[in-house]
Amino acid sequence: MTDSAVKSDKKLVAQGILWNCVQMVVNQSFAFIIKLVLAKLLFPEQFGLIGMATIFTGFVQVLNDLGVGAALVQRKDKNLFEEHFHTAFWTGVTWSVGLYLIMSFIIGPLAAVFYKQPMLTTIIPVLSLAILFSPVNLVHKAQLTKLMDFKKIAFIDNISNIVAGVISLVLAFLGAGVWALVFNSVAIVIIAMPLYFKATRWLPKFMWSKQAFKDIFGFGAYTTGSNIMNYMYNNIDYLLIGKLLGASVLGVYTLAFVLTDTFRSRVMAVINNVMYPVYGRKQNDFTALKSYYLKVVQFNCILIFPIMVFFIVLGQPFIVNVFGLKWQEAVVPLQILAGSVMFHILVSGNTALLRGVGRPGLEMKLQIVKALVFLPTLAFGIEKYGIVGAAWAILFNKLVVVIVAQYSFRQISAVKIKVIDLCMAIKGAVIASFISYAVAYALSVAHVNYITAGIALFISYSLAVYWLMNTELKAIYQIFKPATQIN
Repeated sequence: MTDSAVKSDKKLVAQGILWNCVQMVVNQSFAFIIKLVLAKLLFPEQFGLIGMATIFTGFVQVLNDLGVGAALVQRKDKNLFEEHFHTAFWTGVTWSVGLYLIMSFIIGPLAAVFYKQPMLTTIIPVLSLAILFSPVNLVHKAQLTKLMDFKKIAFIDNISNIVAGVISLVLAFLGAGVWALVFNSVAIVIIAMPLYFKATRWLPKFMWSKQAFKDIFGFGAYTTGSNIMNYMYNNIDYLLIGKLLGASVLGVYTLAFVLTDTFRSRVMAVINNVMYPVYGRKQNDFTALKSYYLKVVQFNCILIFPIMVFFIVLGQPFIVNVFGLKWQEAVVPLQILAGSVMFHILVSGNTALLRGVGRPGLEMKLQIVKALVFLPTLAFGIEKYGIVGAAWAILFNKLVVVIVAQYSFRQISAVKIKVIDLCMAIKGAVIASFISYAVAYALSVAHVNYITAGIALFISYSLAVYWLMNTELKAIYQIFKPATQIN
């Protein structure tokens, strides 16, 4: 690979991460404010109702995607033609109409009976409007992702989330209750539609090709299978808690999960959205794949670990002071789930890597293995210890996920990512986490205000990371520096 090609790749990665970071900061800062205000205005039961509904709508949303976006991005340019885009668009739209009818007339009533919550017969069809309209955006987003034009994706995502969030807050203040949460989910997809059309200037034609369908959905079938297993793996806790413990307890658990998983999932999405097309381009350059993957894990750990340490040490005063005593039961699950996120982030780039090198079948097999371990331990935890047991089951299974990920690397023998490689990549973040934990814990025991203790935690973590990883940080800075010089 020539020096100019390497520099070009670094610029693309730097630009992509820069704009995805902008997207994450804007979205998550605003989303956090939305959640905070809504949590003060609404009650755990209302959050629980949405949690019950989104288990079903989220699962169907995974089916709705059909792996279209992943297939279009992964496919090499020389093998990608106009009919692939139009075939993907019309297949997705037709499929979504069928799924919406099933959700409205079959799944909604069944969910209401399953949970004994009649409101779900109305909530689910309205939430499912997002399923009906989301395929319209899939091809446009895939085109922008393939071009690595994350600036436009960030703009669209930010505008959609902000507008939808403002309107949902207004609805909540006006007494709309649970419908404020419902509106927020649906409006984001609908508001994004015209923005994607404007960004790509791509319009669908009445064109459909059998061969194009086979090309796209042959790859997409494995990706969809993996997404289904991943969704069930990540949401079965909601299903069981809602069924066995009720809407109010599910609402408490949802808050704890959202606070921890929001940061993890968004940071992972930022990096993986950028790295997936890069892995696709470099799928035959195994040295580059290994280097990129370890840098992704290292970067994610640096960002995520201090936030999770904050929740572990200062979760109790944070929940009570910010959300109120009605959310007190969320404290212990929050602390345990924060620990689980620290394990999960160690495999933050695994999915993107497997798909990028064209191994979605292996990914699906690994998801099945993880599910076989997760389901019985989760059921046991909930049955014996409620939401605290569910949190411990998730922590245990994230450790299993790390072990399974190492197995997957042996199946891609040329990549050769060893346990020692992973440990060396994360050691600075791990040591800094222990130091910041000790600082925050000491201040907490001394009854120092949790905000002051939190500030001390982040300062001590930052100083420790800089001291331990000065060379690595300078290298990362050199990668990102060119992004500020690109017009």
